[in-house]
Amino acid sequence: MTPSLSPYRLGKARDAYNYFNVFNAVSWNLLVGIIITLLALRLGASSTYIGLMSATFYIALFLLPLGKLLARRFSIIGIFCFTWITRSLCMILAVAAPFVDMAGYKKTALLLVMLGVLIFHLFRGVGMIGNNPVLSLLASGPDRGSYLTQLQIMNSAIGMFGSFIIAMILGMNPPIFVFSILLFAGVITGIISGVMIKKVPEPPRPADLRGMKLGEIFKEAFTQDSLKHFIFILFLVIMVSGVTRAFAVVYAREVFSHNDGLISLYSVFGGLGFLMAGLVVKFLIDRLGAKPLYLVSVIIGLVSLIPVVFFPQSAIENITGSILFMVFLFFMLNFGFLGSEGIAQTYFLALVPPEKMMDMGILYFFIFGIAGATGTFFAGLLIDFLKFIGLSPFISFKILFGLMIILVLTALLRSNKMKSLGSLPLTDALEVIFSFRDLKAISLLDKLNKAQDSHEEKQLLVSLHDTPSQLAIDGLLQRARSPKLETRTEAIRGLEKLHRLSKNAENALIYDIENNPFTTAYISARTLGKHNCKDAIPKLRELSMSEDYMLAGESIIALAKMKDEEFRPEIEKIMLAANNPRLRIMCAEALGIFHNTESVPVLFDILRDENLPHYIRDEIILAVCAIINTQKKFYAILMKYSSDNSLSVTLAADEAEAAAEFVHNALARKKAKTSIALIKTFTEKFREVVINYMEENDGLQLSCWIQELPDEYLRAGNNIKTVFAEAVLDDQLKTHDCLRLLIVNWAAQELRIWAAVLK
Repeated sequence: MTPSLSPYRLGKARDAYNYFNVFNAVSWNLLVGIIITLLALRLGASSTYIGLMSATFYIALFLLPLGKLLARRFSIIGIFCFTWITRSLCMILAVAAPFVDMAGYKKTALLLVMLGVLIFHLFRGVGMIGNNPVLSLLASGPDRGSYLTQLQIMNSAIGMFGSFIIAMILGMNPPIFVFSILLFAGVITGIISGVMIKKVPEPPRPADLRGMKLGEIFKEAFTQDSLKHFIFILFLVIMVSGVTRAFAVVYAREVFSHNDGLISLYSVFGGLGFLMAGLVVKFLIDRLGAKPLYLVSVIIGLVSLIPVVFFPQSAIENITGSILFMVFLFFMLNFGFLGSEGIAQTYFLALVPPEKMMDMGILYFFIFGIAGATGTFFAGLLIDFLKFIGLSPFISFKILFGLMIILVLTALLRSNKMKSLGSLPLTDALEVIFSFRDLKAISLLDKLNKAQDSHEEKQLLVSLHDTPSQLAIDGLLQRARSPKLETRTEAIRGLEKLHRLSKNAENALIYDIENNPFTTAYISARTLGKHNCKDAIPKLRELSMSEDYMLAGESIIALAKMKDEEFRPEIEKIMLAANNPRLRIMCAEALGIFHNTESVPVLFDILRDENLPHYIRDEIILAVCAIINTQKKFYAILMKYSSDNSLSVTLAADEAEAAAEFVHNALARKKAKTSIALIKTFTEKFREVVINYMEENDGLQLSCWIQELPDEYLRAGNNIKTVFAEAVLDDQLKTHDCLRLLIVNWAAQELRIWAAVLK
């Protein structure tokens, strides 16, 4: 295989192919779009004729092996160019048909139309050998799905605009030779498209141009489960897609008796449906993957079929209702089934390795051809047969569409066997589709990919971490490797906000804490702790001694969040030895997270420092609160004390009084007299010992009171009781009023708990 194109050459090649695609889409809509079906119906074609003519689109795909044979001697682009020009010239037969009809030879005119369409598709079938190799070359890279869908959007937009022009022309019920003018314009644009394709680079060619034989291709495909299941589902969906879209025109003409102009107008809405499908798929496919979007499109197609089966006959006479119904039908059929065809090709290109693209491309189009030809041909026969046995067109189409529903349901039931190819599961994809947050994140990621400078990147990354979405991981990881500090910082902050991290994200964050100290490493350490990334524990332990105190502190907190109890004694040592106030505070926070009462004496050792700053003192107190689980109650008291230090005695007295009132109310409902007497004794003494401790700074009575508390009612355990009983006697600790308030608050809480659990 030849190497892929450089970014510059790829851009130039895509531009050339886009020009080809524009003229090709115009030509297609003018030559074999709805206009050729309307011409055939104007000439009196039956349903069988329409089915056979539609089948030629698919039958022509059987000529792909001939294209492969020619590719041994000629360039793929050369074959593409020759067949595209020739197929357009062959439609001169159809151009002549209206004039032959005007001369009185209607059957001959119908024959010319059929021959023109048949030869058009036969040459197209030969030229299609280059379709998948060219698209595989141009759709290389992470935006494969997006680019292929962009082509779909281009085709649908041109088809919709062309259908609108045709509807305006045919709506005036013009003479039949107007069809010739439209078809001739299609011939000219088709020739131009054939010339334009020559500007596209030759796609990579297999080393062995002979490739596999057709039988070998089918044998290999059906021995691979991933291909086999996809082929089965593709066969059913293409069959339904071909039948429903081809016979929707006949349905509108024979059941509702709508004219050419109105039916052409329906095609405008069909084109709009295809366009909308393309826009939605382009927006989502590179984030969700092809499989879930393929299934969603098929389900939408299924939804569009159900109303046909249940549409009441009485509503046919209601012109407004029937028009709205047909608008809905054409829109949804194209949105669902035509949209699914584009996604199926994206899925197939990802499923098949590039070196087998030409051979497997033949298989793809063979299945496409067999399904479409079989479906449309037998659908036409079925409609004519049902009419022959006396059923009305209304009932005949109900039966046809009912059979199509069964086929779609069969395909969906087998969809769980399709290989995911990295796609999201269907349920997750649906959550994204209906999640404003995820859709906004996708929009931001698309803008991020187009950002022109680091300032714009930063703004978008800020928006992304304010809109956390799992879909943003890949985009954030890419920016996490940016040489710009600002960009890396915002990208890692975005990862921090996610609900879970991928393995790649964890590895990227571990790399960051190793290699980016003093910059973004501390944010990565914090993120690893938040997401419980156990694999990072050894590295976080090592970095807890880093010279970057922010990295060291965040590593310590991360270890605490992951409950690395084995390392907790080392954190205590680091806190005692540290001179950096911020590192001490972060160590205290980590010990609070562990909730291990054995760390309280170590925290008290810090409080014994005579020159301890108040901001470290407060953090130490709050860490003790976290360990004994009183932070919610005590924080409000600490805030009041911080605003006015003279309130310490008052706040302590309030705690004692509130506890006594709670105990009194709780005991009023108790029956255990002996136990009640004991707690009453403790409660009566509590206010006295608290006032003595806070006003006189005498902790002896409170220490005795604490030591006498019954162990069976203590929530914090006997260890804390011992530590606090000693702390109220410690002259160095008595200097901290906020600590004394904490001990009083804890004692009041223990009284409340005792009263509440007493039986």
